[in-house]
Amino acid sequence: MTIRCTLTRSGVLMRPEPGNAFEVEGVLNPAAGRTPDGELHLLPRLVAAGNVSRIGLARIEVRDGVPAGVQRQGIALAPEEGWERGRHHSGVEDPRVTFIAALGLHVMTYVAYGPFGPRPALAVSFNLRQWQRLGPLHFEYQASLDADLNLFSNKDTVFFPRPVPGPDGDLSYAMLHRPMWDLGQVRTGEGVRLPAGVADERPGIWVSFVPVAEVERNLGNLVHLRHHRLVALPEYAFEALKIGAGPPPLWTRDGWLVIHHGVTGEQPEGFDPTKQRVTYAAGAVLLDADDVTKILDRTPEPLLSPQTEDERVGTVANVVFPTAIEEIEGVHYVFYGMADAKIGVARLDGV
Repeated sequence: MTIRCTLTRSGVLMRPEPGNAFEVEGVLNPAAGRTPDGELHLLPRLVAAGNVSRIGLARIEVRDGVPAGVQRQGIALAPEEGWERGRHHSGVEDPRVTFIAALGLHVMTYVAYGPFGPRPALAVSFNLRQWQRLGPLHFEYQASLDADLNLFSNKDTVFFPRPVPGPDGDLSYAMLHRPMWDLGQVRTGEGVRLPAGVADERPGIWVSFVPVAEVERNLGNLVHLRHHRLVALPEYAFEALKIGAGPPPLWTRDGWLVIHHGVTGEQPEGFDPTKQRVTYAAGAVLLDADDVTKILDRTPEPLLSPQTEDERVGTVANVVFPTAIEEIEGVHYVFYGMADAKIGVARLDGV
């Protein structure tokens, strides 16, 4: 089975609004979903002065079947909890929203920029407007890894839209994520600590699971993940530095299509994105429907790489960062961050 899809630019969907204090440092890396009335909405990361991020809500304007603009509708989530704020920084960042029909809920994974840097967290909503925080994600200790995943910074978390077979045979909700093994970012001098059986320190895509039965007993169990498995490490030139999952996986006749980002270049220590000299491009991985830890195919070349001025010039130059996917009149569109400053949209064909 091979990946046949293509991405074709449709244009810039959202730019910072002049005079809007929440957006002075950019709008980027959005989630997306539909409200109960069927209206398509964007949930962009809005960056205020001092790199303080909030998650907004904006209705997507569709013209001739193509996303063409937005109408802002306020703030969906702000850094209000203690674990979303540090002494000198705060933020709720880079949301991914998956509608899980079995739960009747939108499930938002996001990055809480708290006291120890970026950590993944989860919130749920029935309408995209009111969100209930379930708290930081918790990764159950797995002796075979000889590592506590809760100690490591983690990003690019996103749930599959429906249950999949888990490693223990239980029907499970599955979540992709990307741990970062350099504990020196949290505590000076600790350095890189790799899990048992992992020899490559470059960040890659992992998957963890929570049994459906556990979530049926208590929705709060959705944050308690187990059976952590490595899915993909960097392999090709456009992802030589690291890779991470993008939008919610898309079910296709061949398996689960995961649009991801690949990164090349140089990335200094720390969390300041403006100091990076990197290129972010979009690729794709096809996962087996019956075993989402198994790769069936992946793209050796990017589907979309920074080429336009909006993608090459911004807060972080040379960034295409896909984070959401939605179907409009039978066509899939991918929404992506452009140079950490604007939001673009591209048509996805061949799925």
